[in-house]
Amino acid sequence: MNVTTEAPARSTILVVDDALENLSAMSTILRDLYTVKVASSGEKALAYLQSGNLPDLILLDLTMPTMDGCEVLRRLQRYPTTRSIPVITLTSKNEAEEENLGLDLGAVDYIPKPLSAPILLARVRTHLQLKEARDFLRDKTVYLQMEVNRRVRELASIQDVAIVAMTALAQSRDNATVNHIHRTQRFVRILALELGTRPKYAAALDDETIDLLFKSAPLHDIGKIAVPDRILLKPGQYTPVEFEHMKRHCALGKEAIENAEHQLRAPVRFLALAKEIAYSHQEKWDGTGYPEGLRGEQIPLSARIMAVADVYDALIRRRIQAAGLSHEAAMEIMLEGRGTHFDPDVVDALVQVQGKFKDVVMQFWDTDQDMARKYQDVVESLPDPSVN
Repeated sequence: MNVTTEAPARSTILVVDDALENLSAMSTILRDLYTVKVASSGEKALAYLQSGNLPDLILLDLTMPTMDGCEVLRRLQRYPTTRSIPVITLTSKNEAEEENLGLDLGAVDYIPKPLSAPILLARVRTHLQLKEARDFLRDKTVYLQMEVNRRVRELASIQDVAIVAMTALAQSRDNATVNHIHRTQRFVRILALELGTRPKYAAALDDETIDLLFKSAPLHDIGKIAVPDRILLKPGQYTPVEFEHMKRHCALGKEAIENAEHQLRAPVRFLALAKEIAYSHQEKWDGTGYPEGLRGEQIPLSARIMAVADVYDALIRRRIQAAGLSHEAAMEIMLEGRGTHFDPDVVDALVQVQGKFKDVVMQFWDTDQDMARKYQDVVESLPDPSVN
């Protein structure tokens, strides 16, 4: 069996010199080891490069008529495609000023004339090896960055799936609505984006934080998983004892998220925000909320935003038992709660973006089919009255 192997690709050297004897001499020295291209002027060298031909190394005479080597170097440095090509300048013997000028303009080395074949070959070989090493490291860096980005996307997807799974479990036991999670999540982002345009909140609500708030918002009622069906699914009003039990869902949600943090054995920022939201979204600006009766800015900003989003949705959303309020009626109640139930700044933001809220409601409205499926789910989840 015949086995053929490809010879390694030869490096390409571009030689730029207006003296034909120098072009001929350098071609003779280099052609046994490299592919040699020649240009007798700076203009021809740039035309060759602009045609898409990129050599591995350039040998450049600095003293040429019309366009000298210095101008060629300047133009090479303007473009990313040519900036990385190593350039060795060809200088007059003992002309330190020429040598330094070439190095200052981006050349990697210089060779004095008249040329010495051993020095030329040694310098070319050295800088080709250095270029190969740089290219390898650059490609490796690009690969590693791509791999890091892939892993980050993968982790973010796992995170999103975990949130969706947890919130779907909580929502499946709530007889209130179908698309509550989708709406409140978007309400939170809209409010945070509006607040983030104001100097008071710009630092606290950067793009990353707003993205994390969007991801964390669905966990605000995660504690309802632990509320008994006889209370959670009760169609009428709660008794005082039942309401006290229902209020525990804030602490239960916080505990569930803390358990997740403990299992991860490392702090996760989106879980920290989720914990704030789950625990404090029922607090009120005037201190009459629960579970701790926090007042004003003692309440985390994330929870203050969530409170406005959650209550607005509670007012407008359809329920199995009844229809929701109109947007106008809901806004009247939200404005009445400004400074008592809600942070005034967040309510002011709601006023500014209420059109976007209406768009979200239209996009994620609970249809008759949605409510019929929800009703069936609730019926099936209720205890069988025939079983003692």
